[in-house]
Amino acid sequence: MTISSLYIQSLASQGEGEAEQAGSRIFVPYTLPGETVRAEVDGERATLLEVTTASPDRIAPICRHFGVCGGCALQHANSSVYNSFKRGQISNALGSRGLTSEAGDLFRIPGFSRRRASFAALRTGDDIVIGYHMARSRSVVAIQECPVLQPAIVDALPRLRALLAIAMPRNSAAVVHVTCASHGLDVSIEDSGAEMTAKRRALLGSWITETPGVLRLSIDGEQIALRSQPEIASPGHAVSLPARSFLQASAEAEAHMVQLAREAVAGLKSNARIADFFAGLGAFSLALAARHEVLAVEWDREAVAALTKAARQPGLRKLEVLRRDLVREPLSVRELEPFNAVLFDPPRAGAEAQAAML
Repeated sequence: MTISSLYIQSLASQGEGEAEQAGSRIFVPYTLPGETVRAEVDGERATLLEVTTASPDRIAPICRHFGVCGGCALQHANSSVYNSFKRGQISNALGSRGLTSEAGDLFRIPGFSRRRASFAALRTGDDIVIGYHMARSRSVVAIQECPVLQPAIVDALPRLRALLAIAMPRNSAAVVHVTCASHGLDVSIEDSGAEMTAKRRALLGSWITETPGVLRLSIDGEQIALRSQPEIASPGHAVSLPARSFLQASAEAEAHMVQLAREAVAGLKSNARIADFFAGLGAFSLALAARHEVLAVEWDREAVAALTKAARQPGLRKLEVLRRDLVREPLSVRELEPFNAVLFDPPRAGAEAQAAML
């Protein structure tokens, strides 16, 4: 490792500042274009030691954990830099494939709105730490606040520590998933390594009984206690929430995406048929089925069951749910022929075969 003075030329794809040294790229987190910094360089990565010349676009972070917790990358950047960076992610991704498209304005999500979180937890003897991993580290930063999450999740952290004192063996690590459902929290612990003895089950049952606001507790894929079935509100319909189901991070983002989908098919006749691929719990399907016939295609068994149940609710024209792995078995060209539109929202890994059929 060496201590170097670096000039930050741009922001890289993950929000780190990018500098050049001896013909090599160096990535320095928590820096901005135009800044000169001192950093400890280790290969292509560097640790910021000091900002010697600050950018006028630098602002004070809103969270005490920023720069230590690995959750956020750009709290030190003003809105102009942030907006340009996010829009650039779109144009750069398309440009790398030879495509050009103008990215629209950002739709800003308010703070304290993220409805799901995955916390890292460590237990050493009687000491329990729950929070987020430091960037590129297995160390865990104990979280006292998070301006991204819904307050109900942050407020639950002391109660979650009490839960982990029961659920985690000594000298172990786990992942704690918390989701804000419509009327309470859904809590799921993974990789706990706990032997589920009768005594531990009884203590866990007592914990949820004595902990207001928690609807369900699952550990290592097993439902341990259920006060009330968690649900989410999706375009005027209630949908049961399976443990660890995918949700858009905020309800506000989901509502905006649903509105864009509605606008995209607004010109179709009411008898048009629409396919929703990778439908999940049906945020798009339920909204579009108010006016059109919709086929929702999803592979996750529990999500299919939840959406099938929701499809029976009144107010929908027709909503059919099909369980199918579109990565391995895409709908063919012939199967696509009856549809007037397809809403295609694949997972991060993509769905090349289905894209080819489209």
